[in-house]
Formats: sequence, C-alpha cells, structure tokens
Amino acid sequence: MMGSFSIWHWLIVLVIVMLVFGTKKLGNMGSDIGKAVKGFKDGVKGDEDKPATPAAPGTIDVDAKEKNKL
Repeated sequence: MMGSFSIWHWLIVLVIVMLVFGTKKLGNMGSDIGKAVKGFKDGVKGDEDKPATPAAPGTIDVDAKEKNKL
C-alpha cells in the first residue's frame, strides 16, 4: 500500500534529509519555526490578556482635554 511506510522508510528519509541540509541548518530551521509559532500565538492572544496601562503621572491626555472644551 502507498500510505503504510515502516519505521525503516522514515529513518532512511531522515538520513537523506540530514545529509542534504545538515544538522545545523535543520536546527536553525526548527528554532525559526518555533519562534514563528510562538509569535503567532502571542499575536492571536493580542491585547486581551494585557491590562490597559494608565498614563504616566504628569502626562496630559489631549483627547480628554479637548472633549472637556466641547
């Protein structure tokens, strides 16, 4: 059957991939993919988990000041 590969098939494929790309390049690609996935997850979470940061003391909220004039 086409879809039933044994462990030996996968080991041979792994060895060929390591010979073509090298272990260092594969490790770099793996860490880059991990960072991309983590960045994506953080982006999906977005600002939902982060509380709104209040303005620092001594700063003036220009929008609020203009609303008071109206």
